[in-house]
Amino acid sequence: MSVHSIISLLGFSLDDLSTDESGMLESPSIDIFKVKTYMFFLSFLFAIEEINRSSHILPNITLGLDVYNVAFIDADIIYHSLKWISGIDTMIPNYNCRKESKSVVLITGPAWTASALIGELLELYKIPQLTIGRYDPTMSSNIHLTSLYHIAPKDAYLAQAMIALILHFHWNWVGLYISEDERSIQFWYDFKAQIDKNSICAAFMEIVPISKLSASPDFKLGHYHQILKSSVNVIILYIDSDSLITLFYLIDHSLMTQKVWVMASPYHSSRIKQSILFDPFHGSLMFSHHHKEISGFRKFIHTVNPSKYPNDIYLAIFWSYFFDCSFSDSDCTILENCPLNASLEMLPYPVIDMAINEESYNLYNAVYAVAHVLHDLLLHQVEFQGLGGMKRLVHFPWKMHSFLRNIQPDHLDSNQVILDEKRKYVAEYDILNYCHFPTHFVHMLKIGMFSPFATPGHQLILHRDMIEWPLGFTETPQSLCSESCGLGFRKAHVEGKAICCFDCIPCTENEISNETNMEQCLRCADNQYANMQRIHCIKKHVTFLSYEDTLGMILTSLSLCFSGLTVSVLGVFVKHRDTPIVKANNRTLSYILLISLTLCFLCSLLFIGHPNTATCILQQTVFGVVFTVAISTVLAKTVTVVLAFRVTSPGRRMRWLLTSRVPNFIVPFCTLIQLLFIGIWLGTSPPFIEIDIHSEYDHIIIVCNKGSVTAFYCVLGYLGCLALGSFTLAFLVRNLPDTFNEAKFLTFSMLVFCSVWVTFLPVYQSTKGKSVVATEVISILASGAGLLGCIFLPKCYVILLRSERIYSYHCRNKKHFETKMSSET
Repeated sequence: MSVHSIISLLGFSLDDLSTDESGMLESPSIDIFKVKTYMFFLSFLFAIEEINRSSHILPNITLGLDVYNVAFIDADIIYHSLKWISGIDTMIPNYNCRKESKSVVLITGPAWTASALIGELLELYKIPQLTIGRYDPTMSSNIHLTSLYHIAPKDAYLAQAMIALILHFHWNWVGLYISEDERSIQFWYDFKAQIDKNSICAAFMEIVPISKLSASPDFKLGHYHQILKSSVNVIILYIDSDSLITLFYLIDHSLMTQKVWVMASPYHSSRIKQSILFDPFHGSLMFSHHHKEISGFRKFIHTVNPSKYPNDIYLAIFWSYFFDCSFSDSDCTILENCPLNASLEMLPYPVIDMAINEESYNLYNAVYAVAHVLHDLLLHQVEFQGLGGMKRLVHFPWKMHSFLRNIQPDHLDSNQVILDEKRKYVAEYDILNYCHFPTHFVHMLKIGMFSPFATPGHQLILHRDMIEWPLGFTETPQSLCSESCGLGFRKAHVEGKAICCFDCIPCTENEISNETNMEQCLRCADNQYANMQRIHCIKKHVTFLSYEDTLGMILTSLSLCFSGLTVSVLGVFVKHRDTPIVKANNRTLSYILLISLTLCFLCSLLFIGHPNTATCILQQTVFGVVFTVAISTVLAKTVTVVLAFRVTSPGRRMRWLLTSRVPNFIVPFCTLIQLLFIGIWLGTSPPFIEIDIHSEYDHIIIVCNKGSVTAFYCVLGYLGCLALGSFTLAFLVRNLPDTFNEAKFLTFSMLVFCSVWVTFLPVYQSTKGKSVVATEVISILASGAGLLGCIFLPKCYVILLRSERIYSYHCRNKKHFETKMSSET
């Protein structure tokens, strides 16, 4: 049994047809012969012949084919569609004059526009239509195109794949060209959502009117000056492959070089003659649906020649041009003067690459899908009629739809061929590098792949070392509106410009940026500080006024020296305690003052070293007490001088003050008042350890916090009042006549003491960290040294170096001196 069934191929163009002045279509022009389109037609022919040779699918049934060459003009597409439906050369709407050789299905493509126009007509008759072009969601969602099926998988992740490529090369400044159709607009929305999400900017987005582009080769590409002047080095193209050829023809004549073109579909040049120079699109990157190679197809292409298919006029034209053959004068289908053993594998152009592209693969699978549906229909018909009653394969177009929707992938060469929209697979993408070198060497090199099924972060696989970039780029091209902000800088967006256009500003103090293009600098933790380059945070060193520091060693040495000197003076006074100069002004008070000064010098050691709670409390209490004792002792000595020279006359009523040793009670009384202040201080807000992280940039300072600042100043104020009282009394009696009158010394000592602590207050307020501690220690040592130097050193000078002065004075005035001293004591 031999049954004949036909598959029609409609809606693809082997050439660009033009019209003459009368409006009639002219013959094909070899200069614009579309080699790529003819090469994927060969996959259609190969599938038909392979099925007819197979005994496993459609046995004893021969598949035939009808091929319609249609220019991409709306009127021409509609005309050929109606002509195909009518079945004869004359178009008769709503009539089918071909019954026995009626086609069972129509395959269209790859152009989207052509498939949509044909589908609107076929929908009236419910004739199945398979389109081999890229998946168009707008066509699938169209309720008026229920008879149209996509062979290609869904492009659900194309925008994400392009963004992954852009991010891989750190591009953020791209241009975009899309065609004027709903599918391209939908892609723009998907692409824009992705670029907004990943901080990528579109410098421009141009919609190319494909209808004008296809109809008029002389159409000028607008805004190409904008591309030339723009800093954009990467331009995204989302245009169908046939319109892409025309667009590139215009771009080529506009001399737009040194741009990286990223295309949503593979590009094959439609021009046979090539320049000896680099192609402007050399180095472009293209996204092609990942697919297997059709088994045996390469070998089939090598065997194709005009003698094998003598009725193929396009093959004859193809052959004559490439191999310089001539047509016979007697028969336009016979070629003469052709090289021996000529085949397509001898061509210097990437003909094989054109033949095994994704459109050829889709067309091959479309034929097999129809063949399997026809096979299932045959089994279904045999089941009801039996072999004896079946003379021909009877089919109705609407009956094929259920079989097409339920076709099983395991019947086909690819598991991607699922025609049911709900079960359709999403595409994986091969990334191709278009290489076109001088001397006609053209190659489509696979340099990577994008798989949406891989885990995030591993979806894009790219071999950068294999990429051949456009002429003018010696390394990976950069496409940035602004240069990246390096480490230590942050981005500052410029008002009125895109988010990718920004200035770079250094991070402020104690802030870092350890990545490029950071929006905000990171602030270091409180225990860290930023290095000079503002790149990373460094842990702060803990510091305090330690004994190992140079300043700490100096202050410690001074404290010990002054305390040792004071002890030495005390020793001198004890040794010469019976001399008049020692006995003058109350010898006991002198001993108390020297001991308190020794303790004052030693108490400064409490301020040096690692602070703790005990030392923080002792610092202020010991300081307040010993200095109160010292100043009150000076006050007592001053009062003694006043009493000795003002109330020593017999019969004075205040003489009892001197004889009753009242000055000796001044020291404990004044000290008791200071202890009261210190007790209130410790009871309300005592000193404590404080970690100072702000005073110094790169150090954490451990200091003692005074607790109640008011109490601290009350202690200092009380000392100041005692010193001021002593200074006033001593100043009043400074000129009293006597050789051993120390009123002048007391005056100078209090003047030094007051000067030191008056200077201390503003310095204390203006310093921070351990400098505050050092300032207080220096003030303690300076004020103590002032008291020691002004009061006792002159006496030591007399005792040790001018002792004869003491004895000569003693012999001349022994009686008067004893009377005066006895009255004092």
